[in-house]
Amino acid sequence: MFVLTILVAAVTPGVALLFYFYLKDKYDAEPLHMVVRMFLLGFLVVLPITIVQQGLLRAFGDNPYLFAFGLSSGVEEAFKWFVLFHFIYNHTEFDEPYDGILYAVAVALGFATLENIMYAFQLKASFGALLLRGLLPVSGHAMFGVVMGYYMGRAKFAKPSQRKKFLLLSLIMPFVWHGFYDIILNLSGHYWLWYIIPFMALMWYGGMDKVVKANNRSPFRFLKKEEPSGEVRQKPTSSRTSISEKKKA
Repeated sequence: MFVLTILVAAVTPGVALLFYFYLKDKYDAEPLHMVVRMFLLGFLVVLPITIVQQGLLRAFGDNPYLFAFGLSSGVEEAFKWFVLFHFIYNHTEFDEPYDGILYAVAVALGFATLENIMYAFQLKASFGALLLRGLLPVSGHAMFGVVMGYYMGRAKFAKPSQRKKFLLLSLIMPFVWHGFYDIILNLSGHYWLWYIIPFMALMWYGGMDKVVKANNRSPFRFLKKEEPSGEVRQKPTSSRTSISEKKKA
């Protein structure tokens, strides 16, 4: 029973956050199996990330700045970006900017959830410790995913001349935020909580702003307006037909 309790405590934060961001898709909900697929791919990248990190750690040592911006932030965000770009960026289900956020968060939370499970059993973590991890590392990975997915969504629907810029930002921005997150935890000593709370508040504020902006760029937003009571909503434009056909392709 104790093992089951710890497992539930380790898994619940990631699943709850993923469900939260799934419900934030205002205009065209993604197929649940696609979201779960990306979540499980986040599970799978834990092993190669761990191998690369251990190799780099042995080669370069554990300098806190190198660890924060190289071994931790650099390796983890690069692998998550690789999965997102190669498995979903060109998929037909990626048909509105918010999809980038949802799928990036799914990959990030898949990674964070398995990391949480490993932490729980390797270090015999208590329920309280896992709750704190849900509020910090798991939540942090979700926010890094929001940043990555926002710029990935911008790249997907940007003019060809701007796509490379947004793709580069989708890798650089979560790398920077993740690096600062690790620096705060590693170098703040006993006062780390005084720095990490405003940092996470800033991340959530900016992340929710990106969620709103991404939804506002959806090509489906004009099709979800409320109709006057008693009237049947029409499908007035051919663009809806083409979008539907693309979704079924």
